[in-house]
Amino acid sequence: MTRRGVAAAFAVVLAAAGCGSEAKPEPEPEPAVRAAWSELTLPMPAGAAGRFLPRAVAACDGKWYIVGATAGADGATQPAAWVSTDTQTWTALTIHADSYYGKQNVIYTAGCREGRLAAVGGKVGGAHGNPRVSTWHQQPDGSLIEVKARFELYGGPVAINVSRMAAGPKGWMITGNRYSGAAVWTSADSAKFEILEDAPELSSDDRGETWAADVVAVPDGWLVAGGIILSGRTDRDPMAWRSADGVTWQRTAAPGEAEYDEFQRAAVSGDGTAYAVGLRGLKFGAWRLEGDKWQARARFGASSGRGVLSVSGLTATGEQLVASVSDGARYVLWLSPDGGASWRVVEAPAAMPSGASQAVSVFAADGRLLLLADDGQAGRVWRSATPLPG
Repeated sequence: MTRRGVAAAFAVVLAAAGCGSEAKPEPEPEPAVRAAWSELTLPMPAGAAGRFLPRAVAACDGKWYIVGATAGADGATQPAAWVSTDTQTWTALTIHADSYYGKQNVIYTAGCREGRLAAVGGKVGGAHGNPRVSTWHQQPDGSLIEVKARFELYGGPVAINVSRMAAGPKGWMITGNRYSGAAVWTSADSAKFEILEDAPELSSDDRGETWAADVVAVPDGWLVAGGIILSGRTDRDPMAWRSADGVTWQRTAAPGEAEYDEFQRAAVSGDGTAYAVGLRGLKFGAWRLEGDKWQARARFGASSGRGVLSVSGLTATGEQLVASVSDGARYVLWLSPDGGASWRVVEAPAAMPSGASQAVSVFAADGRLLLLADDGQAGRVWRSATPLPG
């Protein structure tokens, strides 16, 4: 494990063990928000069988996309994606996979612009058991094709991970991490990506080790959210980076505290306001970007004491934020009606356990909220209208 990985793992262990916990009594929780969930049906792609592994949603120009995979009874996976114009009726896209691992990809993040989808998938494999990453480009006929790329573009000896994708007016961006710290991959058309690593401000330097977790398009370019382990420290502080062109980056730090804090997911509301949700000690926390400074908003949730806290999804619709988080034992949906200033639990349509084979994500646009959940036995998708009550 790299020095960065050791420090990050040690910091998470400290957080899970209870360092930085608060002694203040917790207020009584408000009643859960009751959303009007309706379950959606996805068609099984041609030639596939077994169960669904829904992972992410993207929407633009009247089209909605769900990406993920299917898994057979033997556990073998193959990439899958679906499209809809009303979020009620879905059609499976044709997938053209080229490589050995591409044919087994689980597509886990996507971006959409001008009605066209691009996505990223991966499959653990090879001598070291690292994810073999592929990107996917949509053809004029609607099918998805695997983009050929040299192994070192996403993998190789300096690779750490490939995290999240976003689409914006200037194309597509993927964020992730290399041995040198936070990195991004950019493309104007999603047919070919180029990597930017060892970039000033974005990468690690003598001030600390950077980590990128998410990326979103903002009105003036791009925003990458993550954290930094400052020199001489073992815990992360929240950090974000802004860029107009995807090449030159500026840091926008949030006030750190004497505990493990970091941004894990970011979202942008319709008026262009950026938000982030991540860890704040043994709780989750929200931040809002005001000008060039992050303002801490309310904390919410708590550790179950049975695993590591994580944020799996964040979406913004007007002043409402909806986050999906894991308390270590289960996934929980939270709603903030006021831009992160207060939070309430949203009643989920089914149990959502948290574990190595489980996944949950949320996405809202055009007055609709989609919830994707995979409990390790079955993948399901639900829809609700927004704004949510409460």
